[in-house]
Amino acid sequence: MNFGNILIEATAPIATITINRPDKLNALNKATIGDLHDAFTALESDPEIRVIIVTGSGEKAFVAGADIAEFSSFSEKEGKKLAQKGQEDLFDLVENLKTPVIAAVNGYALGGGLELAMACHFRIASANARMGLPEVSLGLIPGYGGTQRLPQLVGKGRAMEMIMTAGMIDAETALDYGLVNHVCAIEELQDYCQKLGAKIAKNSPVAISYAIKAVNTGFKYDTDGYQAEIKAFGKCFGTKDFKEGTTAFLEKRKPDFPGA
Repeated sequence: MNFGNILIEATAPIATITINRPDKLNALNKATIGDLHDAFTALESDPEIRVIIVTGSGEKAFVAGADIAEFSSFSEKEGKKLAQKGQEDLFDLVENLKTPVIAAVNGYALGGGLELAMACHFRIASANARMGLPEVSLGLIPGYGGTQRLPQLVGKGRAMEMIMTAGMIDAETALDYGLVNHVCAIEELQDYCQKLGAKIAKNSPVAISYAIKAVNTGFKYDTDGYQAEIKAFGKCFGTKDFKEGTTAFLEKRKPDFPGA
């Protein structure tokens, strides 16, 4: 897979997507969102890939926001379309991906960058990371899910403060808020994520995909997360992964999940 704005390194069972626009601090534009959409879709369909890590090139920024020059002259209609297409093509796609996605937040994660990190299933930050949603300082609000996912992760009050002040928080504050799961030195970030990914990859990919769906369902106002869990739990019993997992347990050996 060759892309203009991202790099992919896939060594089964883990693939790493690197947003590669260092001269723009890896800012998201339409082309980059398109590349990411295609990359995530392709990797999800690869049975050998069981974990995806997404990060930014260099040590300054994960993604320092959206490419403002690209939409500064948009009309209301164009702005709405921008947000809708972006959410559908990338942010909602990542959140609901069957393959777990870890955000390796190296440096600035601002605006659309933080929204991308929040769409991932969890986040690991380097000690130099800085996170925020500065949109109101531009006369905007977060448009790629930030007003929804941030309150889910840090609570309504903290989310309101972060959005309304347009300020940044450091990695330790993000850890305290529950916005990130772990913080480590920048030079250790990739190894840390790889080790976590390896732990995840040992488990049933089918069960993990059901778990992702059940957890996400619990955050939807019009659906019953408990019923979704019951349904997904039952479906697990019809999988080859369930048969392998229980057989391996009874035989006192490590399972070799087929992913089916």
